[in-house]
Amino acid sequence: MSKPAPVAVALDAPDLETAARWAALVTPHVSTVKVGLELYLRYGPQVVATVRGASRVSVFLDLKLHDIPATVAGAARAVARLRPDVLTVHATGGADVIRAAVEAAPGTMVAAVTVLTSLGDDDLGRIGMTGPVPDAVLRLATLSVAAGAQGLVCSPREVSAVRSEVGPDVTLITPGVRPAGAGADDQARVATPEEALLAGADLLVIGRPITRAPDPGAAAAAIAASLRRVSVARDPA
Repeated sequence: MSKPAPVAVALDAPDLETAARWAALVTPHVSTVKVGLELYLRYGPQVVATVRGASRVSVFLDLKLHDIPATVAGAARAVARLRPDVLTVHATGGADVIRAAVEAAPGTMVAAVTVLTSLGDDDLGRIGMTGPVPDAVLRLATLSVAAGAQGLVCSPREVSAVRSEVGPDVTLITPGVRPAGAGADDQARVATPEEALLAGADLLVIGRPITRAPDPGAAAAAIAASLRRVSVARDPA
């Protein structure tokens, strides 16, 4: 059987049963399933065990924690007992917030979210951040890694520059990934799965193009097959 593709399927489902069904359909083909804020708040800790299922697929708990360091530490400690493989925090919370999460969840990869993929240069100016977006991403990436983050979340457009900045040992996670022909929806900075992988991403977050497909399992399998071809072409040995 082929190795699962480096894809985290975003399980943005209306209910727990649908999330579990999607997870079961895609896990033969992808490495990870992602639980977002809405699903976690609606169903609580049980959602992690439910979507992990018997397959023991990796679970990416995308809560984007953003509060004072003590509160983030408490939240990270609370979810660490669920053993998520990845937990996100907002890099804009600062170095102390990232450090607090890392210390509170030692068995989990803490990934710092740099700039949301829904934001562009104009958006940064409106919220008081210095742009342009690529510069802001690099600043936050450097700060986050120095504070102990083992992963970074950035759009596919910044992956290559971030990789050059932080080196090979940091896991780069890219939302805003859309197969060719799929709509961008509410994402401002997007790329195809193949482009993101070639740019140096380690884990591609893909949601609606898979979960809204008539057959989510088949959609995940098609993307996985395409990524395998890219990997072979990139690393023929």
